[in-house]
Amino acid sequence: MKSNPRLTPGSDRLSGYLWQMLVRLRAASRRRHPGFAARERELNALGVAIASSPGPHPRRRPVVVAGRLLAGAGRRRASRSLPAGRPRSVLMVVQRYGPEVAGGAEALCRQLAVRLAGRGLDVHVLTSCATDAETWANAYPEGSSTVDGVTVHRLAVRKPRDPVAFGSLCQSVLPRGAEPGPELQKEWLEAQGPDLPDLVPWLEGRVDSFDLAMHFSYLYSTTWGALPVTSGRIPTVLHATAHDEAAFWLPAYDPVFRMPSAFAWLTAEERDLVLRRGGRARGMVVGAGFDLAGGGRGEAFRRHLGLGDSRYLLFVGRAEDGKGARELTDFFQEYKARHPGPLQLVFVGPAAERVDHPAIHYAGFVEERLRGDAMAGCLALVQPSYFESFSMVLVEAWSEGRPVLVQGLSDVLAGQARRSGGGVSFRGYAEFEAAVELLERHPRVAGHMGRAGRRFSERNFGWDVVLDRYEGLMAVATATPVRPVSTTPRG
Repeated sequence: MKSNPRLTPGSDRLSGYLWQMLVRLRAASRRRHPGFAARERELNALGVAIASSPGPHPRRRPVVVAGRLLAGAGRRRASRSLPAGRPRSVLMVVQRYGPEVAGGAEALCRQLAVRLAGRGLDVHVLTSCATDAETWANAYPEGSSTVDGVTVHRLAVRKPRDPVAFGSLCQSVLPRGAEPGPELQKEWLEAQGPDLPDLVPWLEGRVDSFDLAMHFSYLYSTTWGALPVTSGRIPTVLHATAHDEAAFWLPAYDPVFRMPSAFAWLTAEERDLVLRRGGRARGMVVGAGFDLAGGGRGEAFRRHLGLGDSRYLLFVGRAEDGKGARELTDFFQEYKARHPGPLQLVFVGPAAERVDHPAIHYAGFVEERLRGDAMAGCLALVQPSYFESFSMVLVEAWSEGRPVLVQGLSDVLAGQARRSGGGVSFRGYAEFEAAVELLERHPRVAGHMGRAGRRFSERNFGWDVVLDRYEGLMAVATATPVRPVSTTPRG
């Protein structure tokens, strides 16, 4: 059997590959067969040896955009000459905007807006007055203001959403199976919101004053309601933040994936998903940018939560079913029953429902510094969500040198862990148990995975790397002829 040149002794990919194999084998040991124990010892020894060796790192693959190679684009610095056709004024259209907004797409939009403005672009953001995506209740005053060098235009939400009524509508539209009719799909899109009656008039009167429009999240009216205006008048980029959910396949969204001049994809898996759906191939896997400062103090978080010296698994984000939080608590309680010991589970972020268990802790919302401390002190970050287009918390954990355990049934998460060598994926309880047991028994391996994740992040997600990719992508989009696109869905 030929060896894989990407899996060389000492490489991050080989270490991650071997430990993933060991997780699978340990999970299978619930049906133990002769010879398994020897194979397990062999992989243990080999994995520890690899974790302690320096070894080379795999080369980054070049990215093809619009028929051109942008290999090594991330190595260019901001001081280098910028691409020809670079836009001078950019309009970003997003459903919510502000430092208190926790959504990943919204956080990426805000960071990108501030940093592109820092590179000399005239950046404007068009958004709602809401901060809560459950109700879309107005929280900011309507109007324009300048925040961190970015001009922000806020439109009032006409009518807040009733979460109960919307949930009931979702039950009629989103279950897999029979396709809902066009009128029911239209009703669902409008109920999804936000309800911004001034969105289209605002754009129709001002869009021509911008060189480029960038939309975030395919799901909301700020994309499906605004793209028909912007895409027919100026170059557009869509940050779809797509994942394989029922809404993604609704025919009502067909026009959204035909309109943009180019796509900004967060991962290769998101790109492949959008292309399968019929999105135009022009675009780039740009990723997301991070400061990667690190330096968190795990002991500070332990004191804050009263954990003492106990090791803990960490979940960061909204603790809800859609993010896999309930499954994680179920798995953890089963693990504690099988493996009594000091290991704890900590949730950082809002949690509507809390499990009463002596080893499960809820820290709630914490400020940024303490969040970094929580990352730095954990045994591993656990990301159990089934639906992600890119997981920012993985990179945050890697910036602190910590490994990750991710939902293996999410192609995006499994791909991030596999490419980085910075974590292990699990599919079901047996693999979760095997992965946690390995990390508890082999702290050197946990440290090696965390360091591999940090190196991967530095190569791919430093802000200079990501912003250079955006500069290239915007140049490609502005060079694309603007043509009106039909807004009629299929069927």
